[in-house]
Parts: sequence; structure tokens; C-alpha cells
Amino acid sequence: MRLAWVELRDFRNHAHTRIEPVPDGLIVAVGPNGEGKTNLLEGVCFLFTLTSPRVSASGPLVRDGADAAYIRGEVETIDARVLVEVEVPTKGASRVKVNRSPVRRKRDLRRQVRAVFFGPDDLDVVRGDPSHRRRFLDEAVVALWPLKEWDRPGVPAGMEAWDAELVHAGAALIRARAEAIDRLAPPASEEFDGLAGYGLACTYAANVWSDDDLEDAFRARIEERRHDELVRRSSLVGPHRDDVDLAVRDLGARAFASHGEAWAAALCLRLGLSTAVEREIGEPPILLVDDPFSALDPRRRDQIGERLAARGGQVVISVADEADVPRTAHATWDVHAGTVAPRVA
Repeated sequence: MRLAWVELRDFRNHAHTRIEPVPDGLIVAVGPNGEGKTNLLEGVCFLFTLTSPRVSASGPLVRDGADAAYIRGEVETIDARVLVEVEVPTKGASRVKVNRSPVRRKRDLRRQVRAVFFGPDDLDVVRGDPSHRRRFLDEAVVALWPLKEWDRPGVPAGMEAWDAELVHAGAALIRARAEAIDRLAPPASEEFDGLAGYGLACTYAANVWSDDDLEDAFRARIEERRHDELVRRSSLVGPHRDDVDLAVRDLGARAFASHGEAWAAALCLRLGLSTAVEREIGEPPILLVDDPFSALDPRRRDQIGERLAARGGQVVISVADEADVPRTAHATWDVHAGTVAPRVA
């Protein structure tokens, strides 16, 4: 899977950026902070996922003074060429066309193109509270197997109906999360071992689990906690209480990992997800890595650069310092004031 070309109009500080062609291999966007490197990667990510990895609202994505932002690009996959065109208004839902035809559901695009994004906020996956790890889990599930959105009207009435819905939907989500961890944990640990010389333990800490009959175990656990739930007026059983246990050298990463170890663990989780997606769909997703080197020592910076260059497919990273451009880079883009200029070798 490769991005053939991309165009941003009125997206963040990019009044008009068009890059054609987008080369293969490791591409480095370099420039001082605040010039638009992260915005460029965010725009490419939005083209693939129809969501921003940085904000939930669309307003901040639109350049000051404009009514909407526009992102266009063409993706080449094993089976087809996919033209994606997205209009992002300051308010309301984005309008999306795939091969000139409007699409309503994100999954209609996500089934065809895939991208994995790493940014500094991913440190919260390791150091933050469990909600950040649950969000990562769900992003992994969607990247591996684009989910069907909820399309049934109304909500069930009464406690028993709510329980039935929670068990039905929750068990499906728990199984998907467990399989996602099974797929991404081994390559994530391999990536971490390549940097640190020891592995990253990554295990799914499900709030409720059974190898035999998950639904029965789920219902029994709900009944067991019913009194506590009524007292606390909160649902205490289900995937909304899940976590992911991360450990380095047999110690919990959240409490005991150094800053560099935590940063490397967060990055390796995304690299592991990228590998898992490649194995699932038969081709590498576009890998977007924002500011990967800031918390790493020089030796590990070099190692990461070499590993990213050797992954195959297209990998786009951003760096603020010219000295951080990896020797193994296949192409370099200079970013200044919302403009991108590919360097000529």
C-alpha cells in the first residue's frame, strides 16, 4: 500500500500543499517547531482514517479565515487505486468521496486503506490511566478489522435488556481486543528488544474473561456486582474497565520504566500494530511517526532510523533538527510556514 500523491488545502497552517509523487521508503519531514510538520502528518492520517489523532473537533483543522479544509490523495493497494477526497468544515460532519462517489460510513474507506500514526501523546498509553490504553486497544481493533458502526435505533428499556446488550456487545469487543493484543504484542516486543536488549511484556487485562463461555462468565459477574453497581450508580463489569499490562524487565512500565523506556515502549506498540496490520491485509499500512527521536539517546535514535528504513512500504517521520535526519532516509521534505519542498538529491 502506498500513497501516490497528497494535497492539503486550508488544513491547519497549510494553505496549499501538494506533494507528487510521494516516494517509497523512509521519508523525513524536517523543519523548526511550529512550521507544519505535524500538521502534514495529521492531514495524511485524516485522509486514511477520517479522524484526527490530535483533536476530536473539526474546527481546529481548518485554517484561520477559511470555511473548510480539503484533503485529497490517491492510494495504491494490491487490488486497486483509491482516490480519496475529504472536505472538513469548521462545524458538522466531514464529506467524503471515494473514487468520486460519496461515502457515509468510515468503514467504507477503512476497509480499503490503512495507516498507523505515532505521536508524542502516545506516551500516555504507557504512563497514563487505563482509558488511554483502552483507546489504543480500540484503535488497534479498528486498524486490524474495521468495525461496523451501531446502526439500530433506540435503546433497550429495563435493566435486563441493558445487561443483555452489554454482554452481547461487550463480549464481542473483549474477544476483538484480546486477539488484537495477541497479534501486536510479539512484534512490539521484538521491536523493543532491538532497541533495549530486553523485551516488552504486553498482556490484555480484561475485566471479565473465560476461556470456556465468556457470555456466561460476563452475566455471572454482573449479577455478583449488582449490589455494588446500584450503590455506586455505575457499571462495574465490562470492557470499559479493561486495561493493558505493560512491563519491562518484569517491572510495570507505568511506574518503573524510565522516560526513555516509556517512550520507546509507546513507539514500539505502534510499530507492532503496523506489523500486525501488514500480516492481516498482506501489505504494509502507511506508517506516520511524529517526532520519534526527542526522548531517545543518540544510539537508539540511530537504531530506530535504521529499523524504520528497513520496514518496507512508506514511512513518514518528522524531526525538528537537521542532525536528526537518519542517514538511511530515502527522501527529505523541508517544511517551512505551511509549505513543503522535497529536496533534490
